Amino acid sequence: MARYAAIVGWGMAVPERVVSNADLERLVHTSDEWIRTRTGIIERRLVAPGESTSVLATAAGHAALERAAVDRAAVDLVVLATCTPDRRFPATACTVQANLGLPQAGAFDVVAACSGFVYGLSVATSLIQSGAHHTVLLVAADLFSHIVNWQDRTTCILFGDGAGAVVLQASDRPVGLLSSVLGARGEEEDLMMIEAGGTRVPLTPELLEQHRHCFVMQGSEVFRHAVREMADSSVQAVAKAGITMDDVRLVIPHQANLRIIQALAKRLNIPIERVVVNIDRYGNTSAASVPIALCEAVEQGACTMGIMYCSRHLEEGCPGLQLSYVGGEWRYDHRMGLSGSGVAGCRDGAGFVCPDSGGPRGI
Repeated sequence: MARYAAIVGWGMAVPERVVSNADLERLVHTSDEWIRTRTGIIERRLVAPGESTSVLATAAGHAALERAAVDRAAVDLVVLATCTPDRRFPATACTVQANLGLPQAGAFDVVAACSGFVYGLSVATSLIQSGAHHTVLLVAADLFSHIVNWQDRTTCILFGDGAGAVVLQASDRPVGLLSSVLGARGEEEDLMMIEAGGTRVPLTPELLEQHRHCFVMQGSEVFRHAVREMADSSVQAVAKAGITMDDVRLVIPHQANLRIIQALAKRLNIPIERVVVNIDRYGNTSAASVPIALCEAVEQGACTMGIMYCSRHLEEGCPGLQLSYVGGEWRYDHRMGLSGSGVAGCRDGAGFVCPDSGGPRGI
């Protein structure tokens, strides 16, 4: 009998502290108008002192488990997608496992930056389909406020902190992942990276003073790669799933830049009204952006049990990465608008798509 991986719960967590563009004007040479017109961001959430990645990840995981109403003793694996762990090791997933009272569950981190959630979703689905695991808690959480250079206006304005989570469970219903497309361009790793602090470039006082331990990005090059390769991999995943772009009714993109997602929607011939957008309120929350947007879409009632979706991300530091996902668990109600503020974000790709059909093809 075929085995599928159904998403049965979802949750999110963001810090209470709101930082507006006006607040950043007092920190770096920028303006509200400059940030809005180039990114679509109005404000973002940043953690308070003492709040770590595991704090938000635990809160999001708790919300997803409560929504799923599963016995915690049944959860046999915790996967955490993050590039801002509490420590180098042990894995921050282990801290989340302990915080949530899941001692019987295995736990490991996935380090794929903005693509972390879709990578984790592919891994979790495969583990369930193989029979190795039955119930998996997948959390995506990043605190870029800890790794950006707050003197660099080209990057510090883009990011916020947050976490999102889903619970996947084995099912005999034909739901879940329909297709995925994976790829990478490691030769272009310098387009997005943290140079110092690893074994290749150990951190020294001099490098610390030069902020070489902070995130850097070649924005224009990333933009160019993102638009082209997001569209290409989305088309491949949709075709691989046996549907067409005409079936797509909802896109949930990685929230990072308005102009990229507008370009993506244009290339895919998808109306911007069918794009979920919350970058204006959260900024780019890296791996957490897709599950946060997904949670909000579901909670707003625009999605109900039933859909398919397609996700695409560019790996941080490997801007050629392709990961497209078509699966399902929610149905888009096309009578409701999801454009929110009317802005969208997608520096590094990713999106969820829903087919017209209301049939039981997905979660």
